[in-house]
Amino acid sequence: MTMPEAPQLDHAARRARLLAARAAHWRQARRVTALLLALWLATSFGAVWFARDLARWSLFGWPLSFYMAAQGAALVYLAIIGAYAWLMQRADMRYARALDGAP
Repeated sequence: MTMPEAPQLDHAARRARLLAARAAHWRQARRVTALLLALWLATSFGAVWFARDLARWSLFGWPLSFYMAAQGAALVYLAIIGAYAWLMQRADMRYARALDGAP
């Protein structure tokens, strides 16, 4: 008596779906991380590099370069952390749905 091949196909299909979902999740995580790191670098470097140009404008009575160094960069960093948490939560939910086979 031979064993049916259906369970092996089901196992192989599930494994293929798992590997595809894992690869898509990792690709999304790297893309989000690279984008947010680029934003972090632009904020950190831009505030220093363009300090003289930014000093021409004022925000709440302070030169914009001073505001970016003292407050603005910290607010951007906080926004980056919030965006990362939100985007990765969405990616994790998409990954979980892909594992369950839901659309």
